[in-house]
Amino acid sequence: MTSSVTAAAWTVHDIWVVMLRHLLHLRRVPQLLFFSAVQPVVFLLLFASVFGGAIAVSGLAYEAFMVPGMFAQTMAFAGAATSVGLADDLRGGFIDRYRSLPMSHSAVLAGRMIADGVRNLSVIIALAAAGHLMGFRFTTGPLEVLAGLAILLAFSFAISCVGAVIGLTARSPEAAQMAASIWMMPVVFMSSAFVPLDKLPGWLRVWADHSPVTATVDSMRALFFGYGDTSGPVLMALAWFAVLVGVCLPLAVRLFHRTASK
Repeated sequence: MTSSVTAAAWTVHDIWVVMLRHLLHLRRVPQLLFFSAVQPVVFLLLFASVFGGAIAVSGLAYEAFMVPGMFAQTMAFAGAATSVGLADDLRGGFIDRYRSLPMSHSAVLAGRMIADGVRNLSVIIALAAAGHLMGFRFTTGPLEVLAGLAILLAFSFAISCVGAVIGLTARSPEAAQMAASIWMMPVVFMSSAFVPLDKLPGWLRVWADHSPVTATVDSMRALFFGYGDTSGPVLMALAWFAVLVGVCLPLAVRLFHRTASK
């Protein structure tokens, strides 16, 4: 019993150390965090300017309609960053340096994903601040807003699990970037992120109606603004998160162990 507790404590310590390593890297290279925050803000301004007057949304201003979609897109882009980061760690020898240390191999993967989650949260804060300047406001209570943010962070973690599998499979940053882009753009735009579902062609709605991005975005709109049904999207989002994490996290751990043992 004591040995199990000690092993768990050391694993938590290892995760903490690896997480701090990645966060310190952001501190030393602040351009990474800066451009991670600037990119979605630029997209927000562009989408509001280009589509704001062209797409009519019943019962909600388009600026408010698109902000949750931009949150989801930002998390999808962050999943691609996880892919590239892990592939870069593999090629740069970061994983090799940890092989010789008496630490949990899984901590290297978990520390990276938690650090990415912290970075994602800071980007969301910057994006919400930019949306606030454009008129974006939460119209529900604090509990609903916190629930919406929890849904977003759960989506971020699920996408990071997918990104980890891609990064560990691709083995090079260039291949990881290409592989992540292949699924990222269609999944984001084939959803209700920026366009109401009734504006999409019928064949596309077959997927869009059940997309994890649609479920996440619709959940946030319901929890942030009271817009639309709440229970249906939230339950679908949670189901998607369970599937993505349940499949991709064990697969990522297995791929990482295989890589670390070579």
